[in-house]
Amino acid sequence: MLKSLLAHPLTRNLDIDDPRTTHLRRKIIQEKSFLHQVYQEWYRAIVIALPPGEGAVLELGAGGGFMSDFVPKLITSELFYCPNIRAVLDGSCLPFVAKSLRAIVMTNVLHHLPRVRLFFSEATRCVRSGGVVVMIEPWVTPWSRFVYTRLHHEPFHPEAPSWELPTSGPLSGANNALPWIILSRDRVKFEQEWPHWRIEMIEPIMPFSYLLSGGVSLRALMPGSSFGLWRQLENVIGRWANQLAMFAKIVLRRVD
Repeated sequence: MLKSLLAHPLTRNLDIDDPRTTHLRRKIIQEKSFLHQVYQEWYRAIVIALPPGEGAVLELGAGGGFMSDFVPKLITSELFYCPNIRAVLDGSCLPFVAKSLRAIVMTNVLHHLPRVRLFFSEATRCVRSGGVVVMIEPWVTPWSRFVYTRLHHEPFHPEAPSWELPTSGPLSGANNALPWIILSRDRVKFEQEWPHWRIEMIEPIMPFSYLLSGGVSLRALMPGSSFGLWRQLENVIGRWANQLAMFAKIVLRRVD
């Protein structure tokens, strides 16, 4: 009932796997001031983590965002055609030569990848030594468990035994807990399977801001003018991020 009352009128009852929904979400992110500022902060955090030097930067799942405003010559990609992307591709089969990428970046994408091992295999092949995979992803904390199981439309299964997702549509197939499962719960397994990747950073972030923005599916709960105040509050309570964060900034570095 609560999710129905808070549902954004533009996306209510839309098919999440329809490419038109992704394009509509881009419009929502641009027009919702609070949410737009959330994404701006995420993109700035990603830019800071990019290594210097040669090599292209690939963004997966770019159809709803605007990261190209922050990363020059960014290769924006999506699983299906969207007006603002440069490439239609699948993260499990990247059309790039070996060691040609400086970085792969994404926001809210990893937890949608049905065969995440294929992605890491391709990232290992395509990203040069010293390059990175940088992402903003949902994270598991006591607070996020409460929110994701009650107010979010995507599946949230921290107890899932497998890294694989059930076959579904490109966006409807998901497990919001998957990044935490791979890089925290099953960290030893990840490090054994992927020795070319070092987990350089996992920074839990944003206990409240994204929730208050309403994301792309719900109405905003706060005006955009209050964003700075909420971020100040979150910085003050940062010591409790491991209990309260809803997302994490994750940096994986390619090492030889």
